[in-house]
Amino acid sequence: MTTVSISQLKVNPMAVFSSAIDFPIQIQNRNKTAGYFVGKDLFEKMINYMEDVEDKKTIKSINLDDKTDFEDFVATLEI
Repeated sequence: MTTVSISQLKVNPMAVFSSAIDFPIQIQNRNKTAGYFVGKDLFEKMINYMEDVEDKKTIKSINLDDKTDFEDFVATLEI
């Protein structure tokens, strides 16, 4: 993992942006990790992945034993 200091980030933030395309950049303050810098594309991939995981959990939690026929469902709508 690429590591930069906060001082380096302040001096040349665009270099950090360009380095963070595919992998996070570890930001250090006095040789201790202060945080991680993640580029736009990687951040969006992470968000999409987390949404997919949540969707899969929701689908698995649905009780399919409590079914209603489509015709019965439409009848309840009184259309």
